[in-house]
Amino acid sequence: MGQIDWSHRLIGIKGTRGIGKTDFLLDFAKRTYGDDKACLYVNLNNLYFTQNTIISFADEFRKIGGKTLVLDQVYKYPSWSEELKYCYDNFTDLQIVFSGSTVMRLREENPHLREIVHSYKLEGFSFREFLELQTGISFDTYTLSDILENHKEIAAEIVGKVRPLAYFDDYLRFGYYPFFLDRAHYAENLMKSLNLILEIDISFLRQIELKYLPRLRKLLYKVGAEAPFQPNVSKLSAQIKTSRATVMNYLYYLRQARLIKLLYDGEEDMQKKPSLIYLHNPNLLHAIRREEPPKDILHKTFFYNQVGCCHELTFSDKADFKVDDEYQFLICGNGANAPKKEEGVLQAKDMIEIGRTGVIPLWLFGFLY
Repeated sequence: MGQIDWSHRLIGIKGTRGIGKTDFLLDFAKRTYGDDKACLYVNLNNLYFTQNTIISFADEFRKIGGKTLVLDQVYKYPSWSEELKYCYDNFTDLQIVFSGSTVMRLREENPHLREIVHSYKLEGFSFREFLELQTGISFDTYTLSDILENHKEIAAEIVGKVRPLAYFDDYLRFGYYPFFLDRAHYAENLMKSLNLILEIDISFLRQIELKYLPRLRKLLYKVGAEAPFQPNVSKLSAQIKTSRATVMNYLYYLRQARLIKLLYDGEEDMQKKPSLIYLHNPNLLHAIRREEPPKDILHKTFFYNQVGCCHELTFSDKADFKVDDEYQFLICGNGANAPKKEEGVLQAKDMIEIGRTGVIPLWLFGFLY
């Protein structure tokens, strides 16, 4: 919330389903306005908007003293982007904050909003945020440069307040999505969110006929069962009984929905096959796989998710990831089979509280945001 410039008159908050967009908007309204009726929250799937427009509603609201209109799920309203542009141009005394799915491409598909909307992405909980909620202790965020240069001092300060490894496995299993606070139903709620993403966010926004939904679901299951893996597009197309081009489109949609991550060798190019496919976060590995996911896969997925939020990760032929085309990272355990250090390769290692030169605790990369 502190990263958003709230002075802008048109602000879009994008996030995957279940990540907490509605709570975020309501929290913003409460913090900013309290009981002041100058701010109003509206969900656009309300039947009222089958007969009334955003324009007429916004105009009436501002005439009775409204200052900020908070619109949830804008994609449920057919002409939302055109009407928001009209409101921005004509109601200069009104701020509009709206939420939408990550599958929406605000700037690319709505050029009339490109110069006026300020868009932000709402992430799932970082390991730092999960620790704060579990312990009640506040922790600072650190840049990647901070961690690389001062990780021993930073880790020592954190370990002086809490034992992070005592919470790390729990985070990998259920810490990314905010509904983990209802832990008894976490797996069920996560599966509901997955299905709604496939059925509504992707199928509705990408106009995929519902009869093809089983193919999309099967592709996600195949990816989840094998990730991370180097995709054989021809094999995947045969398994889900569709064309290679459709498989590539489906992978792109799943990526937009933040269900998977595509790791490329060099610059990202949606026309070429990715080097590796990962699930978006470790919680999804537990949700999709029937058996317990291997530790090394959970750890690589964690690193990709947490570091990839703020930095560009690409394929490395000598390590697991290349970060910002500058640093090579190997994700490894701390057992007898732990790899030896290689020149030019940094290690993100599990089950260590404080690192040493070139070896950084894996959990510490959860403090980037």
